[in-house]
Amino acid sequence: MGEVTAIGGINDTQTYWDAAVRGELLLKRCIESGKCFHYPREHSPFTGGRTEWIRASGFGMIYSCSVSYRAKPNYCIAYIKLDEGPIVLSNVEHSDLAQIAIGQRVRVVFRAAADGRQTPFFVLAD
Repeated sequence: MGEVTAIGGINDTQTYWDAAVRGELLLKRCIESGKCFHYPREHSPFTGGRTEWIRASGFGMIYSCSVSYRAKPNYCIAYIKLDEGPIVLSNVEHSDLAQIAIGQRVRVVFRAAADGRQTPFFVLAD
């Protein structure tokens, strides 16, 4: 895979990146509504209220995907609907990208970005 670039990570996202080093996917949850969301931020996008960190299961389903065969190396970018509810944009890795399809179950793995930061990717769940 080519160079990976991670999103910014200071202040209210540092906890997220620290967990990624440990191989954990964290999400923020709105305390008032109980709904999870991603990307992590201090205030709930649902109520504007307080939030808390939760450990995600790391599992989800491919909601939408696109394989690029023109780029070298080839890659699959996908929207993943996490079991906890949020939809995240990431890459799905597989030895045969033609086998990746909408509706398949995936699990999170972490890969080092160009700056060394661990970044969530997904692979097909067993």
